[in-house]
Amino acid sequence: MYDVVLLTLGSERDAPGGCGSGGACCGGATDADTNPGTESADSDRCATERPRVPVLACADALTARGARVQTVTARSDAEIDEVLAQLDGPPRPDGLTWPDLDGKTRLVVATASDGQLRAVLRRLVRRYAPAPSRRPTDLRADRTLPDLPPVAVLPLDPARGGTHRDLAAQLGLPRDPAAVAAAVLDGTPRRLDLLRNDGGSVTLDGALLGAADDAGRPLHWRARVEVDDAVLTDGDESLLACAIGNAGGYATLDDVTLLAAPDPADGRVEVAVAVPVVVRSALGRKRVRLEVRRARGRAVSVLPREGKVPYLDDGVENELTRKRSWWVEPGAWAVWSI
Repeated sequence: MYDVVLLTLGSERDAPGGCGSGGACCGGATDADTNPGTESADSDRCATERPRVPVLACADALTARGARVQTVTARSDAEIDEVLAQLDGPPRPDGLTWPDLDGKTRLVVATASDGQLRAVLRRLVRRYAPAPSRRPTDLRADRTLPDLPPVAVLPLDPARGGTHRDLAAQLGLPRDPAAVAAAVLDGTPRRLDLLRNDGGSVTLDGALLGAADDAGRPLHWRARVEVDDAVLTDGDESLLACAIGNAGGYATLDDVTLLAAPDPADGRVEVAVAVPVVVRSALGRKRVRLEVRRARGRAVSVLPREGKVPYLDDGVENELTRKRSWWVEPGAWAVWSI
């Protein structure tokens, strides 16, 4: 028999004092550009004040199969951490907190946005990633953290499986509560890559750097973008966009293909920059052509040359004001899948 925790991230209206600096109730982003280590609230206003219908339906399906079900609405990082503590393994001789991948407790995250799922994964990383000075000998050489416990994803917005595809839709995960329950009890872990960054946050899907004016025209900006040893742009050229892809949420921008084949399980990050290039026709007339440059590797860095660069990271808005690096943790997290 399994113990299953159904975790929903609650609205900041629900708790005295709101989310505070934690911001996790809204699936917040790491605001490392201005205040390293703090997190800001997501703009989508999170989940509702009480368990929604999909949560109750999933709980009923799990209970009918004999699972012991606990529903939790977390309104702070501390409350998320209380849930994640149930996934801890037995004490280790080195004193590290480590996940129990063979335990009988399973986690379902009810998500209104990818940013909320990311908020939970960020807390998992902070819980289980050892400090560099305490790196154990049994940790994979290409990773900074152990295999994280698998999670099941219960999407709360059916529409995001259609035109506006969320990560669950991209991964082909079930959306029906009964099917999610079946995946938790009968499924197997499907391991996926995780992007960590030097601001202390994580990325599950990808990031899109750039912005548009009020009329929808893309704004030009400059930055040095490197993927491993390849320089996509040295910072002297104007850019319209930069996509950093683990999955395919930012593969296209309008009708322009940025990422050719993002794969969330290949141990690589795919990066693309869109550069406007002036060319001349045979008659000498000038026109602007959009040149897309791509590279794949283990890590990417973006160094803005001037001002602030707005960006979306798993759907959460933020601004880049200094160098930021992302790197791949191959197979670090997992979802329950049939």
